Amino acid sequence: MSSNIIEKILARAAGKEWLRPGDIAVCVPDIVIALDLTFAMDGTWYRPKTLFDSERVVLVFDHAVPAPSIKDAAGMVEARRFAEEFGLKNFFDVGKHGIAHVVAAENGLARPGELLLCSDSHTCAAGAFNCAGRGVSGLDVLQAMTTGRVWYPVAPTIRYEFDGTLPHLVGGKDVFFHIAQTYGSHTGTNIEFGGAGLCALSMSDRRTIATMCAELGAEFSVFEHDRTTAAYLEGRLQTPGAPVSPDRGAEYLDVRTIHLEALEPYVILPDSVPGNGKRLSILTEPIAIHQAFVGSCANGLIEDLRAVAGILKGRTVARGVRLIVTPGSQDVYLQAAREGLLEIMVAAGAVVTNSTCGACFGYHMGVLAPGEVCITASTRNFRGRMGSAQALIYMGSPATVAASAITGLITDPRSI
Repeated sequence: MSSNIIEKILARAAGKEWLRPGDIAVCVPDIVIALDLTFAMDGTWYRPKTLFDSERVVLVFDHAVPAPSIKDAAGMVEARRFAEEFGLKNFFDVGKHGIAHVVAAENGLARPGELLLCSDSHTCAAGAFNCAGRGVSGLDVLQAMTTGRVWYPVAPTIRYEFDGTLPHLVGGKDVFFHIAQTYGSHTGTNIEFGGAGLCALSMSDRRTIATMCAELGAEFSVFEHDRTTAAYLEGRLQTPGAPVSPDRGAEYLDVRTIHLEALEPYVILPDSVPGNGKRLSILTEPIAIHQAFVGSCANGLIEDLRAVAGILKGRTVARGVRLIVTPGSQDVYLQAAREGLLEIMVAAGAVVTNSTCGACFGYHMGVLAPGEVCITASTRNFRGRMGSAQALIYMGSPATVAASAITGLITDPRSI
């Protein structure tokens, strides 16, 4: 029986020969990731007596690093006790930390053909590596790490076929925005990406697209495995993956083609993502900004920082604008330092922060005040996401954010 990628991965994890939409998959996860915030919220209940497999349980400090409050600091003490008690091999404490989905990728924990879960909604980021990643609640993580079981309803899948290549200054964020604007919500479905044009998409673009699929309400988002995937993972995998391809004749709810060469930079308007965007070429009204942000699991990669530095070099952030840049991990931060990107950004007037989720979810390192306007290359723009519910959050690519920081207005990066 023919199956698509997600059906195959869930079937393997469930010990089944095959699964179909409407089935319930009771799976053994390959990787379970817990975060610092889980312990800060209420560390007292997060005290399991046993783990199903300590080799498969990962702990990452990412949301509130270094601790911005006494509550967060106390939660980290409890989390360190947890890591010590169970001898966690993969524990990323302060100094080795980063945004969980970036850390998982860098350390070969998001493996082709496997099932990964984490208590963060953007766990679908793992899909860039042909890995089925799903965000779940803290209680689901607790159940998974103790019993070795997690369940999912098997959803129908929409497939996107890429062809062509992206124009200059159009990136993975713009690809995602085009899909969100053209097709709207994908609630209750999986998303699969492939096609002849896949080879033209860099791994960083794929990681951005996979991560952002959470904003469409998708259950899972996953890319086909190819030479680009293999090249990134070479030397990173802690254990070998098992790449999965769709069978010929696999069933999809719909198959859609994205012509990459026809895409342009987009901006997403405040408060929601699906069907709420505009191509920058037709954005006529000037929109002044107070803050510009580049970071998060979607756009805190070294390629994103290179794009920002490339636009900022020799230029200055506009008066009255705060440009905040957050590398996605310590490794990204270090690489940016080696390449001289930090110097370029700071010289232009940007603030480069520690690697954390901080500003993206409105917790620290860039909280918005009432009435402020932000253009962000992060993951989410609902009211109150980055601070005050009276602030307005627009979304763009790293290039768009950098260009806007220079002019003080939301700006098409191609114009400068």
